[in-house]
Amino acid sequence: MDEKDWLAERFEQHRAKLRSVAYRMLGSVAEADDAIQETWLKLSRLESREVENMGGWLTTVVARVCLDMLRSRKSRREEALDTTGSDAARVGEGPSDPEHDVLLADAMGPALLVVLDSLAPTERVAFVLHDLFGMPFEEIAPIMGRSVVAARQLASRARRRIQGATLPDDHVERQREVVSAFLLASREGDFNQLLAVLDPDVVLRADATAIAAAEANRGRGVPAPALSSVVRGAEAVAKVLGRSARGARLAIVDGAAGAAWAPGGQPRAVFAFTVVEGKVAEIEIFADPDALKRFDVEID
Repeated sequence: MDEKDWLAERFEQHRAKLRSVAYRMLGSVAEADDAIQETWLKLSRLESREVENMGGWLTTVVARVCLDMLRSRKSRREEALDTTGSDAARVGEGPSDPEHDVLLADAMGPALLVVLDSLAPTERVAFVLHDLFGMPFEEIAPIMGRSVVAARQLASRARRRIQGATLPDDHVERQREVVSAFLLASREGDFNQLLAVLDPDVVLRADATAIAAAEANRGRGVPAPALSSVVRGAEAVAKVLGRSARGARLAIVDGAAGAAWAPGGQPRAVFAFTVVEGKVAEIEIFADPDALKRFDVEID
């Protein structure tokens, strides 16, 4: 197998996910396929040894291609998306996986397309990559040339415009159920139940203030594994948060289900959750006072 054939084989392994990302970004089958083709052309010009993480590299490239395409729409709004549902109905056209196309059509209804198309390009990219695909903001920010804080704010603005308007009526409620199950398992120290609600590849991120507070608790004899800026994997996250989150209360954080530690009703720490397919895919803990001011928190 020569180099190009090997690259083509690797690319095909990631095509379904890339097409899913591009379709959710663009809302158009034709444009999504164009973005996939452009991504392949960029890959074919590289030496394979230049790419260490093929999946991550391809996702980054297709996201940048989609962002450029979204920005170009501003100069041709008369060619706006057909939001009558016809595009979603023909997802199955062309060389692709029919079963996967059905899932795409179900995930992107006409109403959601309308609202997504009203977002600024950077808002749409941040929302799709983080909320729909669980990509961390540290990876999203460079795609848009923004800071991590800016990327987070873009996704938050997009989320507030979308929540309740186009997603299923029980979308937030389903998120709440997952977060509630997580908090209950943490309060009871039920390790197996924590594993059941966490995605196997879950990522826990914490800011410096949260880490310092956790270390202070350990110094006072509170039994808990050390908290670090990034913890990966369900078992590691469950061990760190086994009982550490038991004081947190269910909350709505920037329009999504989350949690907060709020003695006296004042949030001292915020837990932002990313829920993907009924599992917790990412948890971010913020305790820095300046960071907390940027969150809209409604405690149950």
